[in-house]
Formats: sequence, C-alpha cells, structure tokens
Amino acid sequence: MSDPGHGPMLRKIVLALLLLAALPSLADDAATRPAAWGSPSANGGKCCASLSEVRENIDRIDRDLVRLMAERQQYVGEAGRFKKDPAAVSDPKRVDAVIAKVRADAAAQNLDPTVAEKTFRAMIAAFEDFERAEWTARQAQPGR
Repeated sequence: MSDPGHGPMLRKIVLALLLLAALPSLADDAATRPAAWGSPSANGGKCCASLSEVRENIDRIDRDLVRLMAERQQYVGEAGRFKKDPAAVSDPKRVDAVIAKVRADAAAQNLDPTVAEKTFRAMIAAFEDFERAEWTARQAQPGR
C-alpha cells in the first residue's frame, strides 16, 4: 500500500468501521437514558422509566394488533361470499358508518379520533384489496 491514494481511503474505511461499531451503543444509550421531560403517565403512571420499556410495550401491543387483524381478515374473506362481484366489495356507506363509530370509540377511549380514522381508512383500503383478490381467487376455483 505504498500508493499515496490508499492512505485517505484507508482512513475513511477505518472511520466508517469505528462509527458502525459505535452505533449499537448509541442505540442502547437512547433506550436507557432518562426522559428529557415529564414523568411516567402510561398504565396509570407505572410505565415507563426507559425508552426500551416504552418500546417493549409498543411491541406487545403491535403483536396484539396483528393477531386481531388476522382475525378480522378471516371475516373479511367471509364477506366476499355475499358479494356478487369484486366491485361490490367497496361500500362507501359502510365505510362512513365504520369511521363514525371508530371516531366515537376513539374519543371515548382518549385516542385522537383523527389518528383512529386515518388508521382505519388505511386498514379498510388494504382489506378491500384483500377481499377483491380473495373473491377473484375463489371464483377461479372449481366447485367454490
């Protein structure tokens, strides 16, 4: 490596490796450092003393949400059996009714109704796509 051009490149590689090696400790530091403001408020003030504790709870809730979405998907698939064609999957009046109930439920449970509405609109759109695909796949099966 007597080529003078290799020195600066080698220094950059070593610096990049050092930074990569430091990333896990930087992430750990963020997960364990004290809160920048306020005191615990989740779970009646019992949570959360660290960012890692917050993340553990979010991960737990996400697992529950996925389980519930999987159950919802089973019923969405069933709904297709009652529709005459894929165009019948979309039902704007039903979506409006669901959104109205979701916004009311959200407000009653101290969830920002706009967050609930945006989440449900995205979920409904994804499940409509699923239901249309499921409808089409089942129609292609002999003896449905």
